Amino acid sequence: MTGYLGPNGAGKTTTLRCLLGLVAADGGTALVNGHRYAELDHPLTEVGAVLEATNFHPGRSARNHLRVMCTAAGLPADRADDALAQVGLADVANKRVAGFSLGMRQRLALATALIGRPKVFILDEPANGLDPAGIQWLRGFLRHLAHEKGAAVLVSSHVLSEVEQTVDNVVIIAGGRLVHQGALADLTANGDHGVRVRADEDEKLAAAVEREGGRAERLGDGVLRVRGLDREAVGRIALDERILVSEMVQERSDLQKVFLELTGSAQNGSAGEPRPQVEWPQPRSTSGGDA
Repeated sequence: MTGYLGPNGAGKTTTLRCLLGLVAADGGTALVNGHRYAELDHPLTEVGAVLEATNFHPGRSARNHLRVMCTAAGLPADRADDALAQVGLADVANKRVAGFSLGMRQRLALATALIGRPKVFILDEPANGLDPAGIQWLRGFLRHLAHEKGAAVLVSSHVLSEVEQTVDNVVIIAGGRLVHQGALADLTANGDHGVRVRADEDEKLAAAVEREGGRAERLGDGVLRVRGLDREAVGRIALDERILVSEMVQERSDLQKVFLELTGSAQNGSAGEPRPQVEWPQPRSTSGGDA
C-alpha cells in the first residue's frame, strides 16, 4: 500500500485523475498495469477508484446505486449486497443516498470501487468524513486488501498521522514535482537524529562523548542530544565515566517532520530540477479470493 502525499495544490488529485483518464496530462503517460485507463477492456474489474463521495443520484438507494453500476459493467447484481456488507452499509441498503452523511457516502464510494473485485485501488482522501471508529475500520480494511488480497492500493491523504499507521511506501510531491519515493520505514529511519540522554553530570558526559568522536548538544536540565554515536556507545561511555544516566532514547523522525523538510526544500528549490519517474507498486499474485 502506497501513500501519495503533498501539500495542498501540489497536484495529488490531478495525478489520480490522469491515471483514471479524467484529465489529460501536459506530458508523459499515466498507466495502470501497463495500459492507459481508456484502453482497459473492463475498467471496473481492474481498477477501483474513489475520488469524490458526491457522484450519486440522491433519489436512489445505496443498493439501487450499486445494482445500476453492476448492470453497466456487466457484473452480477448480487455483488451490490456483498459490497455493502463489506463497507458496513448493509443495514441502510434501502435508504436513499440523499439522507447519507459524508462518512456514509465515503463508504458507498468505496463499495462502488469494490463491486468489480479489482486488484488495483486508487483512493483520494478515503477517510474524509469518517469518525474515529470509521477511520480505524478503514485502516484495517485497506491493509486487508493490500496484504491479504494482494491488491495494489494507492491512497492520497493529508492526515499524515493516519498515513504513518497504514501504508508501506510513500510517494511525496511538491509543486508538481516528485521529491521522494520509497519505503516508509526507510524514510523515517534515515538521518542522524541523535540519542537523547538525561544525566546527572551532563557536562562531563558531553566532554567524554566528544573525545570519542561524537557531538553533544546541551539542551538544559541535564539533557544532551548526542549525534555521531549510537545508544550503545553512549551507554558505554557513561558507564566508563561512572556517570548516572536516568534516560536514554534513540530519536527518530516522524513522517510529519520529514514531510515538512522535503516539501519545504522542494518548494524553495529550483523548478528546473530533473523529475524522476514514479514506479507505482503492482498487485501481488494471489491464489483465489475476492476483494
